[in-house]
Amino acid sequence: MGKKVRMRKNVLITGASSGLGAGMARILAAKGHNLALTARRVDRLDELKNELEKSHSDIEVVVHGLDVNDHDQVFAVFKQAIRDLGGLDRVIVNAGLGKGGRIGTGKFHANKQTAETNFVAALAQCEAAMEHFYERKAGHLVVISSMSAMRGMPSTITTYAATKAAVAHLAEGIRSDLINRKGLDIKVTTLFPGYIASEMNEGVEQAPRLMVDTETGCKALVKAIEREVTDAAIPTWPWAPLGQVMKHAPLSVLRRMV
Repeated sequence: MGKKVRMRKNVLITGASSGLGAGMARILAAKGHNLALTARRVDRLDELKNELEKSHSDIEVVVHGLDVNDHDQVFAVFKQAIRDLGGLDRVIVNAGLGKGGRIGTGKFHANKQTAETNFVAALAQCEAAMEHFYERKAGHLVVISSMSAMRGMPSTITTYAATKAAVAHLAEGIRSDLINRKGLDIKVTTLFPGYIASEMNEGVEQAPRLMVDTETGCKALVKAIEREVTDAAIPTWPWAPLGQVMKHAPLSVLRRMV
């Protein structure tokens, strides 16, 4: 039998008002986790909080409005969530943006917004989480990357893919810092979702062939999170083998794939 991973009771999720964030929150609530849910759309967070508390009376759910690009607010909200729940055992860095345009077509500001949201804001979230985990000597940092991080991507997802590669390397660097540090129960997980139904993936041409529904995708995400894997393609099939193809295929072949 494999080593049993202990339950990380109190979980903070950014970008929890819809999509993967809300989907993971529903599954974690059903498993008995207390949740700190953050996003810009507080009305949706309040609806989700009411839904979860009605279905699961044994858990505590707190919500906080958060624009992750307001870095001072990131640190303030994380500290408040720590006070609310008496500490955080796991932080899921999930908030992200998918807008953008082909480089050289005048879409710099859209690309800049995606870069700031997906990388600089993620850096702030990782900093806030790891400060707390180092203080407690325990915790689990989960960073949501993307299968697009495997290679440089064309067209409207060039910047998005680059940011997701950047956060994957950020998580790996944090993980490297933990090697040979004794007395710490701190884990770092990087997840690479493929096409999972969400607001961000609406209209994706590959949807009929490769898209899985939100619940299926989120169950796979939570399963990997609870195993505290180092990294994983989600869902494993077909994305684990496809990831290897994406890493090594000539750019001309990759271009036809995406």
